Amino acid sequence: MEYLVLARKFRPQSFEDVAGQEHVVKTLRNAIAQGRVAHAFLFSGPRGVGKTSVARILAKSLNCEKGPTAIPCNVCSNCRGITDGSSLDVREIDGASNRGIDEIRELRENVKFAPAASRYKIYIIDEVHMLTREAFNALLKTLEEPPSHVIFIFATTESHKVPATILSRCQCYDFRRISLKEIIANLGKVAAAEGIQISLAALTWIAEAGDGSMRDAQSIFDQIISYAGTNIKDADVEENLGLTDRKYLFVLSESVLQHNAGACLNILEEAYLAGIDMKHFYQMLLKHFRNLLLVKIAATASSSFDIAPEEIEKLKKQTKDVSRETLQRLAEILIAEEESFRRSQESRMKLETVLVKMAYLEPIIPLGEIMATIEAIEQKLRQGLPAAAGNMGPQLATNKQVKEIPADYGAKINIADEKNNEDSLLSQNKPTDDLKTLSDSLKKFIKKENAILGAKIEFAEILSYENNCLTLGFPKGYIFLEDIQGKKQKDHLEQIAGKFFQANVAINIATTEAQKVNTNGNNGRDKTNSLNDMKREAINHPLLQKVMDEFAGAEVIEIKARTDKSR
Repeated sequence: MEYLVLARKFRPQSFEDVAGQEHVVKTLRNAIAQGRVAHAFLFSGPRGVGKTSVARILAKSLNCEKGPTAIPCNVCSNCRGITDGSSLDVREIDGASNRGIDEIRELRENVKFAPAASRYKIYIIDEVHMLTREAFNALLKTLEEPPSHVIFIFATTESHKVPATILSRCQCYDFRRISLKEIIANLGKVAAAEGIQISLAALTWIAEAGDGSMRDAQSIFDQIISYAGTNIKDADVEENLGLTDRKYLFVLSESVLQHNAGACLNILEEAYLAGIDMKHFYQMLLKHFRNLLLVKIAATASSSFDIAPEEIEKLKKQTKDVSRETLQRLAEILIAEEESFRRSQESRMKLETVLVKMAYLEPIIPLGEIMATIEAIEQKLRQGLPAAAGNMGPQLATNKQVKEIPADYGAKINIADEKNNEDSLLSQNKPTDDLKTLSDSLKKFIKKENAILGAKIEFAEILSYENNCLTLGFPKGYIFLEDIQGKKQKDHLEQIAGKFFQANVAINIATTEAQKVNTNGNNGRDKTNSLNDMKREAINHPLLQKVMDEFAGAEVIEIKARTDKSR
């Protein structure tokens, strides 16, 4: 007996067997049940998604001896004739080889005759967009008012090439790409019916290679069975599909995220020596970073994307400590360099430069954190730098060695290391009679625990602390006051304060009048104090501390106050 390939052997024979086209199937079944079947249909969509199969099922439903019915019997002479292509009343025409006006004239003459043995005479024209303009024009009148016993079903992968005059005379159905999950399920049924032993991972790889086409996936599966037999190993699928380059993707992205440019170059060298095509590998790398970004953004709904289930957890693990902004920037680099990479004669060298650029990309700070910091500084400048800040003295606490600021840039600030005193106060975590000192220590502690929250409480003052009840005062009209009074931020603030005081602390929020800078006879001294306050704030700013921590041995050489008024 002649062998039937899987794509033909397991072709859908009823609407229930059609995968991934529920919107089309439901409409056609309802139309048959209600007796509202149109005289012309246009099925458009990618290759291998069921257009011709649905056209045949529709023909069987209309011509079945028990019909019209939404469930053809597939055993009567009409159904069997349509299935094996021998029916005289259902003609399948190839639009590419019957594209001229002469063939359409012949079709116009034949539609006048009644069906030989069926209820309807049905013409299925595949790749109808291949017809010439003259052929389309010759078909217009017949298509608009065909005999009552004639139904036209057109199928095309390029509906935009079909004239609007034809489209307006048809009911148009758009077929979609079949999802990865549905293709895997179908291949699993095929494997069970054929007695094939294969893992879920291997079926996933085959489904991915199908690229949304059920027919392509089944054809690839057929080829792999011929290669490996009925007991298919994962290595057989990898070798047959050329998937050995997949193993480099995760180790390469891990090296990029760890800013290890040397490891990236070594991995690419190994992949190049293994014979991997660099242009194809670039596309896989781009898709891999796209998957990383999708999982980071929509981790809970990542199963809805066409990503293999066993890869989702690996992707989540790799993106755990990476910001969304960083992943987005890495994907943008790959997209921006794609065109120049495709035109490059040295694809390996070009990919090396792209990977090095990605590896040396600094972590991107979220916009919300930057805006909170900027708004806090702007608020302080609008309030005129509270004079009370000058009582802190000329000594600044920092965990890095900072050189003395030259006299050329204003008053000298001799930086002393008060880290031991600060750590001593923080380690005791006890209230003190000096509320100003306590305020400074608490704010520094909060900045260490949460930099954004620390920036928002920059202007807070401890008004009182009694019986584990902490009252914080904020200037009237403070930009973050409403946010801090919200339950979420207040609960977080109480949690950090409890850690600081080593007790369950309740926080009350109060407003105070903003302090003003003294403009009397001490004007010159106050300006110096204000300058010192600004320099002190710059030294202790969380962003500066983060930069100092990133670069070992970094030192602050000088601090300059900006004098331009244009920005």
